[in-house]
Amino acid sequence: MSTTSIPEPADTPMAPSLAAWAAMSEAQRQAVLATLEPMPQHEALPPESDAHIDAWMDAADALGNWFRAKRRRAYIGRGITVYYPERVRFAPDLFVVLDAEPGQRRTWVVNREGRTLDFVLEVHAHGDKKKDTDRNVARYAELGIPEYVIYDAERRTITGYRLAPGARTYTPVLSQLGRWQSAVLGLSLGVRDGRLRFFDELHVIPFERELNEELEKALRETERRAEAEAERAAAEAERAAAEAERAAAEAERA
Repeated sequence: MSTTSIPEPADTPMAPSLAAWAAMSEAQRQAVLATLEPMPQHEALPPESDAHIDAWMDAADALGNWFRAKRRRAYIGRGITVYYPERVRFAPDLFVVLDAEPGQRRTWVVNREGRTLDFVLEVHAHGDKKKDTDRNVARYAELGIPEYVIYDAERRTITGYRLAPGARTYTPVLSQLGRWQSAVLGLSLGVRDGRLRFFDELHVIPFERELNEELEKALRETERRAEAEAERAAAEAERAAAEAERAAAEAERA
């Protein structure tokens, strides 16, 4: 597999080396960060289709629910620009940095955050497939990103790569029984009902809308039970009133 470095355009901003960053004052660092802007539209290609957008948004949704349920900190980047020291910037569809503070960011600058990416997901629908299958495979391996997954939204297939310790080229990792196991996330990826899903052992990680639907269903069931209880109590009251009337009538006749 090719390990050729990705060309670094001379006219684009780039994060300094870690040594240069360490030697800077705080004011100098802030001045550098001000130049590390999100990629412009012509450089960061727009989403390819609704299938492209839906796949990475669903993935971010499910992973967010998973980390919140586990009470584990993790930052999930969705299409934001990433700056590694002295490397050309890039913007994955989705990436995860474990044990990092969640919260909104305009960019992920490794110098500032002190953390590199742990997992990257790229979704392919109708665009330049070589970007994902060739150039990004070389780029992400060279940067030392432990896992890289490509989801083909057209064919509904998953292709995954993993770095061996100390390696700078990826080893392809095959799916097992239709699932691709992520050692980084502790989850598996698969396709169910035409959508990319994450699984914890045999259980699918729900989307936010599915959690909301379950909550609405539970609320409706609670309301139904409350209405049924109210109707039962009203019927009991009617029966008690009728019994009282009958008792009064018997007393009069007596």
